[in-house]
Amino acid sequence: MDGWVIGMMLSASTLLGAFGLWALLWGIRSGQFDDHKKFLDGAQFDSEEALNDAVSMEHKKAEILKEKEKREGKYAPPD
Repeated sequence: MDGWVIGMMLSASTLLGAFGLWALLWGIRSGQFDDHKKFLDGAQFDSEEALNDAVSMEHKKAEILKEKEKREGKYAPPD
């Protein structure tokens, strides 16, 4: 390849990378990624079965952590 082709590829990739970084920073500063209602709307439209499954998974996770602490000899406060 000629040197000018490599130079064009480097300059184009640098320009596109800078544009992508600028777009990301603009999106963060302007709040494009903030979705405060996401979790509330998600819970509102979930079925009762899905919510019950999530609760049971949290209980199982807590039980597993308690068992792990008991095996490691750490103190686990009572519920």
